[in-house]
Amino acid sequence: MPCEMHDIIIIGAGPAGLTAAIYARRAEKSVLIIEKETFGGQMTFSPKIENYPGMISVSGTELADKMVEQALSMGAEIELDEATGIAYAPDGGFIVKCASGEHEARAVIIAAGAKHRQLGVPREDDFVGRGISYCAVCDGAFYAGRSVAVIGGGNSALQEALSLSDLCAHVTIVQNLNFLTGEESLRAAVTSRDNVEVIYGATVAGIITDEDSDDYRGDEFRGLLLNMSADGTERRLSCDGAFVAIGLSPENTPFESVTSLDEAGYIMSDETCYSETSGIFAAGDCRTKGVRQIATAVADGAAAALGAVKFLN
Repeated sequence: MPCEMHDIIIIGAGPAGLTAAIYARRAEKSVLIIEKETFGGQMTFSPKIENYPGMISVSGTELADKMVEQALSMGAEIELDEATGIAYAPDGGFIVKCASGEHEARAVIIAAGAKHRQLGVPREDDFVGRGISYCAVCDGAFYAGRSVAVIGGGNSALQEALSLSDLCAHVTIVQNLNFLTGEESLRAAVTSRDNVEVIYGATVAGIITDEDSDDYRGDEFRGLLLNMSADGTERRLSCDGAFVAIGLSPENTPFESVTSLDEAGYIMSDETCYSETSGIFAAGDCRTKGVRQIATAVADGAAAALGAVKFLN
């Protein structure tokens, strides 16, 4: 049997979901947040955040803790569970199906986020935030005057490389194909930069952590081990950091029965955060948008909550 009815269920406890909870509780709506993994979402992988208003410098974990504390202090409920689907309730509203049960709500805010696609090499997770990054806007300043690699050859990767080339001494683009797949204007821009180099036909096979040995078991990021597709040889690329830009993977498949997804899997919604389904809202990285930052996720959370409150009222 479904649990008690909530005014709003929020799927995801990243910055969008937590902000939505704060705004919804200020409007005196009952709120349940369902999170399957990490409270704070992707921002918890950032050891230092210096572009969030009001915080000169803060770790992603600390910022997430503050947001969770604020939501809880205002009366939001949080449950650690995985949302596996959404169905229409017989008497109106929605049933959010979870791995361990069901919950009912009059409105639902989907803030499930999107994960950066990873390289899939050993110890990648160990070096996230201390050598491996997924966002030049977030972490590029930490590598000013140093050498970095950008993994990928599409629009996102080329934009990352251009941004980093303004800060870093040298940028090496590692592309698995024999050509860049980004737009012509971006290709022309990166190849015109004196401090940008492109290595074609290469995939990342590992992380170099000790320049003087072959066991790669040290604790300092020193570069990348590349596999060259042309002849199968290995190449060592020394660099101070690597930015992975091989795409994002939204986690919206469980919700496709109640809202439309675009070809990349994002929920189709604009800045209003309304979906095509009355009573369902989408906020943060899981929706179609051009900029994915903590600040824009927070803005989405506010918009989605205000939209949900208006819908309920």
